[in-house]
Amino acid sequence: MTKIQKHLLYLSLTLFTICVQSQAKKPTIMVVPSDAWCIDKGYSLTYDNQGSTIKLPDYKAALQDNRELLLVISKINELMSERGFPLQNLESSLKTIERESAEDAMLMSKSGSGISESPIDKLKKTAKADIWMQIDWFINKTGPKKSITFNLQGLDAYTNKQIAGASGTGAPSFSAELPVLLEESVVANLDNFNAQLSSHFDDLFENGREVSLRIKKWDSFEGDLETEFGGTELSFIIEDWVYDNTVQGRFSVTNQTENMMVFSQVRIPLYDKNDRAIDTRRWAYNLSRMLRKEYDITSKIMVQGLGEASIVIGEK
Repeated sequence: MTKIQKHLLYLSLTLFTICVQSQAKKPTIMVVPSDAWCIDKGYSLTYDNQGSTIKLPDYKAALQDNRELLLVISKINELMSERGFPLQNLESSLKTIERESAEDAMLMSKSGSGISESPIDKLKKTAKADIWMQIDWFINKTGPKKSITFNLQGLDAYTNKQIAGASGTGAPSFSAELPVLLEESVVANLDNFNAQLSSHFDDLFENGREVSLRIKKWDSFEGDLETEFGGTELSFIIEDWVYDNTVQGRFSVTNQTENMMVFSQVRIPLYDKNDRAIDTRRWAYNLSRMLRKEYDITSKIMVQGLGEASIVIGEK
């Protein structure tokens, strides 16, 4: 093999590797209508969150009643798929939740308490999309011409923080078909939007996924977070474990008393040493297991949505 051939082979392998890595790092997307669009169109439901009434979008009703929404989601899915982004289908995920709803209704804790979880939390856990791509739009009419004004938001499913955005109004067109108008409006802004998504996901690989953790205690626990085990307070034992199991030790302790601790901006790795995906529940379970094995402390793990975990020490 000549030097030129070796150089070309090396270049080809390098480009292939870069391509594979790029594909592996692209986030999974789920396209959903924005909360504002759903509520404005009357597709909403109320949810009792520990005594507080919250209004949430009713995706199922919107998909069943609004053909325009199906066309918009289908077109956005098509445009994202063409650019190599993996997609989770909203309608399919909702059907999966329906199949599991009967089982969830029967599920209770040992104390007889039911599961406190919003429909949106259930959808996020079922779909397991990295990014929720929210879209809002309306049609402008000027004589025989039409145009679309749109707003796209990329939301991190774990933190609900906006990590990408695009908005604008397309050029007026004589076309009356919504998918055509939408494509004409969105395409010019979509590549920049996708670059923001990819940049965010690259940050996740480098610096970890952001989650939050709460440590609490049952009244039955004999002691508190200031109780010493082997000469070290329990709060510092927990904090040292969090430091050792976050990316570059990144986290903040935003609140602490003898009865509770709040960790925010906790950056957990995406994968473990065996390349197995790590979510908030599994990461928190590893802490719970350490407390049980090394200090004989039993605890209960409770997860809210994708990015929030609570560990209550003392019993399950």
